[in-house]
Amino acid sequence: MALFVLACFDKPNSLDLRMATREAHLAYAGEHRAMIKVAGPLLDAADAMAGSLFILEAESRAQVEAFNAADPYQKAGLFGQVEIRGFKASIGQI
Repeated sequence: MALFVLACFDKPNSLDLRMATREAHLAYAGEHRAMIKVAGPLLDAADAMAGSLFILEAESRAQVEAFNAADPYQKAGLFGQVEIRGFKASIGQI
């Protein structure tokens, strides 16, 4: 198993879409707690939700891509940009 960062950045002016889809997104994330080490919303300069950040433990990048593809936020077209990177924890606990 490896660690990955999944950073998802909302399209501009999409807070209404985020809020309309949030309950389904949270339920989906709850179903995948075993692979989610840390997760939460990214905030903009006004402290409004503007993206999602996950640190995931997965077998492969493909598994992270599949996780993201099935996320209700992704299915709703919320994200304008998604980045997946390998991650190595050096300080702190995950």
